[in-house]
Amino acid sequence: MAYYSSVGQRTRTYPPNDQVQLRVDPIHGDLDEEVHGLHGKVAQLKQVAQHIESETKFQNELLNQLEATVAKAQVGLKSTMRRLNRNLAQRGLNPVVIVVLFALFCFFCVFLWSKFQRRR
Repeated sequence: MAYYSSVGQRTRTYPPNDQVQLRVDPIHGDLDEEVHGLHGKVAQLKQVAQHIESETKFQNELLNQLEATVAKAQVGLKSTMRRLNRNLAQRGLNPVVIVVLFALFCFFCVFLWSKFQRRR
């Protein structure tokens, strides 16, 4: 049984030993150039894949470092909040009262500053 392709290749299979034979017509002799061109493209793709792999490894390392830094910052923030809450609970002052008093103090300072600026 013989099969023909559109580029002039002819393959024959022999059922007893499962071999495939390939014959190339002399008319289509530029197949070597095409194979060489494909070889170059495959080499380029390999280089691109290697660059992508190295960039991915670099970015993964960067993300791991960032994750570790964020975890350390989280631990520090939790301990700071715990100490702040403990200090506020010991003093018995409500944080809202402290913020309101601070805002009033700032408003008073700005008010006095504006009064002195008008007199000059």
